Amino acid sequence: MPNSDVEVVVVGGGAAGVAAAKHLRRASVNCLLVEARPRLGGRAYTITDPSGFTLDLGCGWLHSADRNPWVRVAEEEGVALDKTLPPWQRRTLETGFPRVEQNDFQEAMAKFFARLEHAAQGDKDVAAATLLEPGNRWNGLINSVGTYISGGDLDRLSVKDFDRYEDSGVNYRVFKGYGALIADYGADIPQMRDCPVRKIDHRGQRLRIETDKGVITADRAIVTVPSAVLAAEAITFAPALADKIAAARGLPLGLADKLFLSLEGAEEFEKETRLFGRTDRNGTGGYHLRPFGRPLIEAYFAGGLAAELEAGGDSAFFDYAVSELVGLFGSDFSRRLKPVQTHRWANDPYALGSYSFALPGFADCRQILAAPVDNRLFFAGEACSAHDFSTAHGGYFTGVAAAEQVIGLRGKS
Repeated sequence: MPNSDVEVVVVGGGAAGVAAAKHLRRASVNCLLVEARPRLGGRAYTITDPSGFTLDLGCGWLHSADRNPWVRVAEEEGVALDKTLPPWQRRTLETGFPRVEQNDFQEAMAKFFARLEHAAQGDKDVAAATLLEPGNRWNGLINSVGTYISGGDLDRLSVKDFDRYEDSGVNYRVFKGYGALIADYGADIPQMRDCPVRKIDHRGQRLRIETDKGVITADRAIVTVPSAVLAAEAITFAPALADKIAAARGLPLGLADKLFLSLEGAEEFEKETRLFGRTDRNGTGGYHLRPFGRPLIEAYFAGGLAAELEAGGDSAFFDYAVSELVGLFGSDFSRRLKPVQTHRWANDPYALGSYSFALPGFADCRQILAAPVDNRLFFAGEACSAHDFSTAHGGYFTGVAAAEQVIGLRGKS
């Protein structure tokens, strides 16, 4: 096989892998990026729909855009950015959610997050759900918003880990798609796609990386696959890395699935607005109306609700969205909706979920996951980030950090 003997193999072509390989390449390191899918981008995945619109089925917002390195990448490559305020920083539609109730909900949520921040400073790590006020009418919606943020329901969410996430509140988008930006950035990297890695043998003097297309030998490897893939031992290690697998299992991937719908007569609604399907229960869809001003609805389902819908297939997402939207706008509204595209991330064998959160008591697993092994195996990806987990820029930072470690060790045994 071509490129079967290299200095460094980068396993996984998502944000972390692309950033790592690009950094190595610029330092004139002989590296090879190996990606299981036929495309780059990983959980950043842009498609073009039949109407010609680019849709991000994975991450779409460049969070903390004032310090997000993908913004610099976009600017260097002349890629247009959209700086419109995200829907969660704008007024929520009052349909089914009067302003007085919205204010009440915002107050309850602010108090919940204040309790969470206080609890995170204590010695004991607890589930975020323990900080909900018993009997509060907004607990269900607070949990739903929590799943949008973390991918996991509050009863599974480490308070300490959640509190460590850092966000500047500045959010941009890429007109051509976040996934397309990342994939294009990696286009000139030496790579093998459609090539799953099955085993990494680090017993010998050199690494032996076994793939579906043959064996690659290398001095070092940077492993950037999602924590859920490591936890499932879809890639095995010889000798085994029990501490890594245990850490990965403490950092499961939450679930956040999107469904894009076409909307006839979309101009009725103000662009870039949102609403919740229901405000009176645990688990509901979030609906972003007219993203980029397009005649679309970007529906968002997360946590346990998304897992239930995934079990029902793509049609379950559409049926659920229609039922919630009809509940808000009346039965005739269903005639205006058509499904465009969704992607079930838990059923994606090379992701097994959307982005990582820590289980209660496992907040310190991120540093364990990120630690190198014998200065030959390095790990990167959003789950390895102490403060930028669940984001593509967290992937970028950890990928570059791993590449820098490799570069610093060149020529050393």
